[in-house]
Amino acid sequence: MTGYFKLRRIVLEQLKNGLPKNLTYHDVNHVLDVLGVCNQYIKRFKIEGTDAYLLRIGALVHDLGFTKSTQNHEEVGAEMAQNIMESLKMDPAHIETVKGLVMATKIPQNPKTDLQKIICDSDLDYLGRKDYVEISGKLYQELKSTNVIKTREDWVELQIRFLNSHTFHTEFARKNREPKKQFWLNYILKNENY
Repeated sequence: MTGYFKLRRIVLEQLKNGLPKNLTYHDVNHVLDVLGVCNQYIKRFKIEGTDAYLLRIGALVHDLGFTKSTQNHEEVGAEMAQNIMESLKMDPAHIETVKGLVMATKIPQNPKTDLQKIICDSDLDYLGRKDYVEISGKLYQELKSTNVIKTREDWVELQIRFLNSHTFHTEFARKNREPKKQFWLNYILKNENY
C-alpha cells in the first residue's frame, strides 16, 4: 500500500492552499474529521489491508474538488484524485474504488458498497454528535457567504428538510448517531432562535 503518505501530503497541501477562505465548513478540519471517523470505523469493524487503505484515501480526497469549484465538486474531486493517484503509479482498480467513494458522498447519498456506506456516514457523522450546533454553525456561515441561503429562516428550513430526509447507512451510525440526530431535529423544530 505504498504512496499513502505521499498522497496525504499532496492532498493536505492542495486543501490548505486551494480552498477558498469563505468555506468555513468544507475545510481541512472537516477532511481530517472525516478521516478520523473513518479510522474509528476501520478499528471498530476490523477493516484491514487494501480496504482500510482505500477508505483513508477516499476520506482525504472526498472534498478536494472544492479547491476548484463548489458546483459538482464530487466529479471534479474524483478526477483530481485520479490524477494524483496516477502520478503516484497507484493501481487503476484502486483509483476506481476511490472515485466511487468520492461520488458516494454526493447529496443525496446513495452508497452501494460497504466502504461507500462508511464514508457517507463518516462525512455526516456530526449530524448525530454533541458538536452538531458548532459544526452546523460553520456550514451556516459557508452557505450564507456563498449565497446558497439568504436568511436564518432559509437555514432553519434547509436544516429541517435535510435532517428529515437524511439516512445513516451503517448499523453503527443508525444505532449510535440517529438518536442524537433526531434530538437535534426536535431541538430545531422547538427553538425558533436556533
